[in-house]
Amino acid sequence: MLSLRGWTVLGLGFVITGAIATLVSCSSGKQTEVKHPSYVTSGQFTTAHPTLLAAAKDYIDSYPTHVQQPIAFTHKVHLQHGMQCTDCHKGVGEGPDATIPNVQLCMSCHQVIATNKPEIKKIAAYQKKGEQIPWHRVYWFYQSAHVKFWHGPHIRAGVNCATCHGDMKQQTVAVRKAGLDMGFCVGCHRMHKAPTDCTTCHF
Repeated sequence: MLSLRGWTVLGLGFVITGAIATLVSCSSGKQTEVKHPSYVTSGQFTTAHPTLLAAAKDYIDSYPTHVQQPIAFTHKVHLQHGMQCTDCHKGVGEGPDATIPNVQLCMSCHQVIATNKPEIKKIAAYQKKGEQIPWHRVYWFYQSAHVKFWHGPHIRAGVNCATCHGDMKQQTVAVRKAGLDMGFCVGCHRMHKAPTDCTTCHF
C-alpha cells in the first residue's frame, strides 16, 4: 500500500508525463483540435418561463384577472336559463379538473339555439373545420407552486362553486375572482375543518 509520499510522487509523475506529451505534440507541428460541446439556447429565461416578466409574475404570484377568450361565452345567460355548472364542466365532481367544454358539447344545443348569433357562428365554424375551441384557462397555479388541486373532493364536500369562482350568474366571460393563494386556501380549510397539512395540496 502506497504511503502519502508515494501517492504524491506518482501524481507528480503523471503531471510530468502529460507535460512532456504536450511538448512533443507541439514540437511536431501538429495541433490537436479540442472539440467543445455546442450549446443551443432556446431563447427562454428558464425552461419554465418564456420571458423575464413571466418569471417575475410567477415569483410574486401575479395572475391576470381577465383573459381574452376566442368565444365571448356568457355564463350569465346560460345560468339564467336554468343550466348548472356541471352541465358543461363534465366530471368536475370526480376528477381534478373542471373540464372545459368541447365544440361538440356546445353544438349539441346550438345546432338549433341562437344559430344567428355571431359567437355561435364562430363555434359552428370551429366544428366545421374539425377544430376544438382554443379556450384559455382562467384559474391555474404556476408550476413552481407544486400545487395539485382537485375539484372532486370540494364538490363532494358541498363547497359552492361561487366560493372560488365568484357569482357566475353575474359574469359573462369568466374572470379570476379569487386570489387562490395559500392564505385563501388554508383559511377556507380551517373554517370548514378540512386538513391543512402540507401534503393535502402539495404532493
